[in-house]
Amino acid sequence: MNLHGHEHGGGSKQIVLSKAIFFDKDGTLIVNVPFNVEPSLIRLMPRSKAGLRAFAAAGFELIIVSNQPGVALGYFAEAHLLEVEITIREKFKEIGVVLAASYFCPHAPAEAQYGSTGSCRCRKPAAGMIERAARERSIDLEGSWLIGDILDDIQAGRSAGCRTVLIDNGNETEWNLSSLRRPDWVVANINEAARIILDETSC
Repeated sequence: MNLHGHEHGGGSKQIVLSKAIFFDKDGTLIVNVPFNVEPSLIRLMPRSKAGLRAFAAAGFELIIVSNQPGVALGYFAEAHLLEVEITIREKFKEIGVVLAASYFCPHAPAEAQYGSTGSCRCRKPAAGMIERAARERSIDLEGSWLIGDILDDIQAGRSAGCRTVLIDNGNETEWNLSSLRRPDWVVANINEAARIILDETSC
């Protein structure tokens, strides 16, 4: 953890910055069921539990950053996302870890067929959700990582200053690469990501 001191009238106050693993939700952290808000269908991704435990043991905050356009498109109410978050918290608790926070963007893609006039600042590939989490939770973004299953996730993480890991599970189909859309690592699952990240951060 990084320590930043701030002077206050002759004294000094230490602010401790935490480090985080930011997860995309659907297809990365939980099995992707499109536009799902039914708690009974929520399952952690295969080969993820050991990695989640390892991240928690290493002191990382575990945070979800998820695009949820189903709200704007009328597929479900924003309140239903709280039920999803509660269920994921319960799944985490079952394996002995804590979900530190969950952020979502309720906006639809900025495309004409959805009647949008412009893009929001929170929907990935924008970095708004990550930057908000950093402000609210005093997170050191340079010491944090983003794990996602498409390159929009990677772009959001890199734009925020995080290092990134892509879970290559077939969900990225376009592979429109650029400097901000090149992950630091490509792996098959969260357990593999944890081994790499913990090795990198122990150096």
